[in-house]
Amino acid sequence: MHDDIPLTTGRARRVLDERILPAVHATATPLDTAWHELPGEPIPPASGLQLDFEPYEVGTTWGAAWGTTWFRLSGTVPAEWAGRRVEAVIDLGFDKNMPGFQCEGLVYLADGTPVKSINPRNQWVLVAEEAAGGETVELFVEAASNPVLLDYHPFLVTHEGDIETSSPKRLYTSRRMDLAVFESEVHELALDLEVLLELQAQLSDGPRRMRILQALDDALDRLDLQHIPETAADARAALAEVLAAPADASAHTISAIGHAHIDSAWLWPVRETIRKVARTTSTMTELIDQTDDFLYGMSSAQQYAWIKEHRPEVYARVRAAVEAGRFLPLGGMWVESDTVMPTGESIVRQFSQGQRFFEREFGIRPKGVWLPDSFGYSPALPQLMRRAGFEWFFTQKISWNQVNKFPHHTFLWEGIDGSRVFSHFPSMDTYNSRLSGEEVAKASRQFRENRLATGSIAPVGWGDGGGGTTREMTGTAARLADLEGSAKVRWEHPDAFFERAKSELPNPPVWVGELYLELHRATLTSQHQTKQGNRRCEQLLIEAELWAATAAARTDFAYPYDELDALWQQVLLQQFHDILPGTSIAWVHREAVAKYAETAAALSAIIERALSALAGVGDATVVVNPAPFLQAGAPAQGAIAATDVAATNPVSLAEQDGGYVLTNELVRVVVDGRGLVTSAVDLTTGREAIAPGQVANLLQLHQDFPNMWDAWDVDRYYRNRVEDLVDVTSLAASVDVDGTARVTVARAFGNSTVTQEITLAPGSRTVEFAQVTDWHETEKFLKVAFPLDVRAEHTVAETQFGAQKRVTHTNTSWEAAKFETSMHRYVLVEEPGFGVALVNDSIHGFDTTRDAVDGHVTTTVRLSLLRAPRFPDPETDQGVQTHRYGIVIGTDQLGATAAGVVMNAPARTVTGAQGFAPLVQVSGDIVLSSVKLADDRSGDLVVRVYEPSGRRGTGGIAVPGAGAGPASGAVFGDPVEVTLLEEPDAALPGVASVTDGVAAFPVDAYEVRTFRFPRTDA
Repeated sequence: MHDDIPLTTGRARRVLDERILPAVHATATPLDTAWHELPGEPIPPASGLQLDFEPYEVGTTWGAAWGTTWFRLSGTVPAEWAGRRVEAVIDLGFDKNMPGFQCEGLVYLADGTPVKSINPRNQWVLVAEEAAGGETVELFVEAASNPVLLDYHPFLVTHEGDIETSSPKRLYTSRRMDLAVFESEVHELALDLEVLLELQAQLSDGPRRMRILQALDDALDRLDLQHIPETAADARAALAEVLAAPADASAHTISAIGHAHIDSAWLWPVRETIRKVARTTSTMTELIDQTDDFLYGMSSAQQYAWIKEHRPEVYARVRAAVEAGRFLPLGGMWVESDTVMPTGESIVRQFSQGQRFFEREFGIRPKGVWLPDSFGYSPALPQLMRRAGFEWFFTQKISWNQVNKFPHHTFLWEGIDGSRVFSHFPSMDTYNSRLSGEEVAKASRQFRENRLATGSIAPVGWGDGGGGTTREMTGTAARLADLEGSAKVRWEHPDAFFERAKSELPNPPVWVGELYLELHRATLTSQHQTKQGNRRCEQLLIEAELWAATAAARTDFAYPYDELDALWQQVLLQQFHDILPGTSIAWVHREAVAKYAETAAALSAIIERALSALAGVGDATVVVNPAPFLQAGAPAQGAIAATDVAATNPVSLAEQDGGYVLTNELVRVVVDGRGLVTSAVDLTTGREAIAPGQVANLLQLHQDFPNMWDAWDVDRYYRNRVEDLVDVTSLAASVDVDGTARVTVARAFGNSTVTQEITLAPGSRTVEFAQVTDWHETEKFLKVAFPLDVRAEHTVAETQFGAQKRVTHTNTSWEAAKFETSMHRYVLVEEPGFGVALVNDSIHGFDTTRDAVDGHVTTTVRLSLLRAPRFPDPETDQGVQTHRYGIVIGTDQLGATAAGVVMNAPARTVTGAQGFAPLVQVSGDIVLSSVKLADDRSGDLVVRVYEPSGRRGTGGIAVPGAGAGPASGAVFGDPVEVTLLEEPDAALPGVASVTDGVAAFPVDAYEVRTFRFPRTDA
């Protein structure tokens, strides 16, 4: 028998695309259309419905970039359509391949009721399930003309990414605005054919595939192409047997969950995301109403909060669907944040703000962390997830690795402290599945735990720009529920999947350490001002909480709960995984930088009010230290009158060979005539920190043009071309009144200039570099190199509440792939007896190489300063940029921690009557992370500490009672250990003892502990 497979499949595909799908809405009549183009920003729907509308003709262009056009559609259902399902079909000029990245709209009834969205893959709106015939129809469409920025030729330079630079040209041409009969049997036939066509393509040439192909031929033989609605049922009958064949007993099970993955900002601004969320959720609640078993999941408390504020009518439908168990809050975070760059306190607040919202609004606490698309995952996360009460973790982004294939899909992930969290990656390698035959087969075929486990998760729906699940996808899922040759598909809550997976894998494989994404490495550097604003605001938030809690405990100062919550939420929003990493359009980053400035000003005002209450009224200068380490003569997290600060010897400054030698009691540093550091000696040991014959503080410029994903990626070959920036336009030196020695260096290169102030303070091991760069390069990468005379086996880079080690060699492909890595405030290289750290105030990326001359191995660490990609923001990092970094000569991990903290939390001076003691005092092997009042507004004090050096130890916390400050003061009882959500948990070890007011406890390596001190004086 001749089996001409291409003839059958080609025939089926053409008939499906050119005849069957158009026949779904073939019986149609045009709607009367009118429009109103808004000149500026969107307006509330109630105002949109009241606009004056002018006649509009379908086929007319509409919508400049980022504009809003309101359409009014009206008509009458023909009498002969009585009893039929009638839908409006609206094509605004869609490209079906770009859902979420194009124009889209939200449809309203005349009374303001939102119906559903329309987008390239969802162009219909239900008018009547069974039309009476003769009824009038009036619909309003709020249409957004968002420009296409990522299309068939991606990464092209465009200025359309900001309303301030976009073109006024109309972008779209409408094609259809009709009333139409929905031919349900034709629609079902289309789904039957699509599922079988895609399934057979994944099968071998055995009986199952051949019978499907024969059924396809039989069905098409029965279909009259000129009378498709009349013959669709007969054609479907020919497919019934192959569609009814049950799946194998051992078939892989896919737990599907409706999904849209709406990026909180990316190729659209935050204001457009708010509308995207409203559009998608209105469509998903409508799909829930139209189906019996479909489940939709959405993460990000921020997105729920947006529709609650801006689209309360949509939010009411969401609440009802949540209560019905069909719309599932997922993830428990404020947004799907980056997890590499935010501080530990920020991750804690992502959890606490998110869970507080979900519990307050819905009485639900999500059990898992849902982060499908962040660009790598910090090894600190497992502990933080567990201490926030989460039971599981979900992502898929690691499947994007360039080099190494991750070995597991269901596994335990172990963090820096030894905590483990049950984790799953979907084996179909997507968070935007449409349940295609290829995706479903891939999920089954490459699932790494097939020997023991039975299934995987599939997030189903158009995403990134929203859109979500379609009725075609739910129809596909119904056919794949139990179909021979396919994995089984069922709609299921992720919690149920994880419970089953845990029972199937009682001893799952374990992955230890960071989940490093072998892609998007440049996100550690792009959009420096965004990263700088985040780092500054994170520190100001922690400082504001500290001084506000201290003032509330010591004076009648009112703790600003609402204000701090709002400011935290603003910063948490901007930690979203396309904002903080610097991968959004210019509009997003312009707004982010402005929001950081507003946030910093508001936090500074809170700090000033709290310190004014603590220092009292007077004209004495008071030095205030927000850091948990001594600096500027002030106690850790306390204040002292400036007159009490002990005098120190000034740094010695001497000229040498056209350069300068800076010497204090701890270190001696030589800066040559080019402004480069040629020597840095630890005077206590005599050790030289700079590698022989090398120079440090060497700025290096690389060509930087990745293969794709410009703002995201730096490809390894960037190192092949480098320019050392050694030319100097000026060099000068001086000693400040406080004894700090200062060398000022100016350089020019390309179209840019850079000025550095190199300083060494009395009593400091840190040589600081304050750099101002007027940056006007294109597709370049600026780094600063420190070749260090340290034979380090590892780098130790700070992460949330601790650090991670990475080997300095490239023995394997896994190590070679980590050619650009992350840090927070420090990176340390160390050999027994001597270490050197680089600290910074706003840098996250660095690279490391092992170098050897005549068998002498040294370690070079380079900090990543600036980039100049042109997509999606063609002006990335252009203009004046500032950096602060330093080299700590002769230190260890605790010393590096202290130096990094102090650089980011400098002492400040205020005017008042007196200094004050810290509210909280710690001792032993711990660092104080935060001091705040409890989120529940009880007045209880919450104190978080962590072990910073990776070794076991002990800790102590004391909170002095009344009389410890400038006023009567609060009284707090003995502490109880609590979760990161500030709640008791019997599983927590608690305090070992309380002696003389000091709560003592053991602490493990990198362990985070949170204690709650009840206020007892109320």
